Parts: sequence; structure tokens; C-alpha cells
Amino acid sequence: MKRHESLVNILGTELLVSKLALGTGPLAGIGRSLTEEECDDLIFYALDHGINFFDTAPFYGYGKSEVRLGRGLRKTGRPYVLETKVGRVLNPAQNPDTGIFIDVLPELEPIFDLSADGVKRSIDESLQRLGVDHIDIALMHDVENHMDQAINEAYPVLDDYRSQGIISGVGTGLNFCKESIRFITECDINVALIAGRYTLLDQEAGRELLPLAQKRNVSVLAAGVFNSGILADPKIGATFNYSPAPTEIIERTRKIAEFLNVRGVSLIAAATQFPLQNPAITAVVIGASDVSELASNIDHFNTELPEGLWDEMREAGLLEVAHTSL
Repeated sequence: MKRHESLVNILGTELLVSKLALGTGPLAGIGRSLTEEECDDLIFYALDHGINFFDTAPFYGYGKSEVRLGRGLRKTGRPYVLETKVGRVLNPAQNPDTGIFIDVLPELEPIFDLSADGVKRSIDESLQRLGVDHIDIALMHDVENHMDQAINEAYPVLDDYRSQGIISGVGTGLNFCKESIRFITECDINVALIAGRYTLLDQEAGRELLPLAQKRNVSVLAAGVFNSGILADPKIGATFNYSPAPTEIIERTRKIAEFLNVRGVSLIAAATQFPLQNPAITAVVIGASDVSELASNIDHFNTELPEGLWDEMREAGLLEVAHTSL
């Protein structure tokens, strides 16, 4: 069995997920439009090659990713673990700004709504778009500016749905450690997805979030492992945390790449595998827009790295010193 196929438990649930999860934002057409056949092929390839864990959200294509993912999963008839999100509802709109998504459900726009009714509506509509009667994991998505409402109104609904069996696991999907830590401290969550904060360039999550998650038995999913692009291709014009990468970040990334190259390791392979060297990380979530990209991600995830590589990088000052406990 290859590394990415190994199944790991989402703590506090009976869910077993592959260590590599497919992020399905690209099913909404990021960079280019996808055909329905291309979407199906991507989902089929993932399942055929040992990936059983799929992450989506109403925000991705304003429902389009959920529709395409649900259809593809139903066609395969194969077992899977499905993760979607709450936090935004999709309201009717004329000429909405679709942002980075090319493929969208028409005339809808996402509106933040963390009220109890908003969360119930979000789950109900996701069930319809996905064509399922159960959601394995529901994450509160991008709610850093709505923390009190998320904790006091949204979370109780998800907790109740978990007790009813409508969902199996509850969690958060954020880009920020401080807010993730607050959820772990104040709520009984199963999952904390953290994007961009445990990478070759940014190990903030290792300082407090990951040790706390281990202590509280919360499964952490690492997303944004390329920091929005720079760690996949450190060139002028690359993005870092969704903005043009500063010169010092490009130079630092190139220094890491040169260090790895001497040891016969590609930057992408190291970036893909780095999160799992911390025992608090359950799985890595990476998107792909076609089969060839997914195949490449799988290959990089399974590439054997030199023993002691992470320690060597820490000794060279390229990584923070590891944090293992609070």
C-alpha cells in the first residue's frame, strides 16, 4: 500500500480517510473551465488510486463543485468520505461577481450567514446539491470575522446534527491559527482544517495549534501546502497567501529549493509531504484540476525522502524547531 492510501481515523468518529484528500475547489473551474466528463474522470481517478476523502464547499463555484462532486461520486458507487462546509448561504442575485470561479451555478451569490437557520439551510441545500442524505464532516468555513456567532449559533446546530446522525463530524476550515485554537478550546470539534499555516514557509500551527489539537483529540487537516502557489513554482509573479509573493519570500523559497535539490528532492514533493511529519496532522488536502495534476500530486506524495531531511532543514535554519507539546 502506498503512503497516500493509508487510512487514518478522524478522531471521535468511525470515519477512516486516506492521508491524501482531494480538494474540489477546482471542480468549479479555477483558471479554466472544466467539462462534466473531466470532472467525472478526476473523481474516478482519485477513487481508483486510493483516495477516498473529498473536500468541497458551497462557496466553490457557488454550489457547482458540490453538484459535480456529488454526481461523480454517485456514478462510481464506491465508498467515500465527504466533507463540506457551512458559513455561507447562496442567495439569488443578478450578475453576481463570481471571483476566481469560471464554472458556477447561475445567478447565485454567497452571503455569510452563521445563524441557526442559516446553518440548517446550508446543510439542507448541500444535501440536495450533493444528492446525499448524510454528510460525513461539516466544517465552519472562513468564519474568522464571525467567531461569536459561529460558536454560539452555528456550532450548536452542527452538534445537534451530529447527535442525530445527519453529520458524523464537526469542525472548522480556516486560514488562521488563533481562531482555530479558540474553536478547539470552546467547542467539541472533531476536525480543524488549517490552510497555509503548516508549510515549508509557515509553521505557525506547530507552535500551539497542533499540540493543542493532539491534547484535545482533534484531527488536523493540512491544506494550502503550496501557500497558494509559491511552493509549487517560486518565480517572479508567483503568489504567496493569495497575493503577489514579496521578493524576500521568493528568495527564501529558492533557498529551500536549492537545499532540497542538492539532496535530490523536488520542492513540490517536500511541500506535499512536510505536514505529515508532525503526528498531529491526519491528512493533507490538495486540489487538482485534471487527472494529470492529480497523478503528479500522488507521485510527489509517495516519493521517498532522505531520512532525517526535516531535521537537516531545521539545523540549516530553513524550518522552525519542532513543537510537540504544550
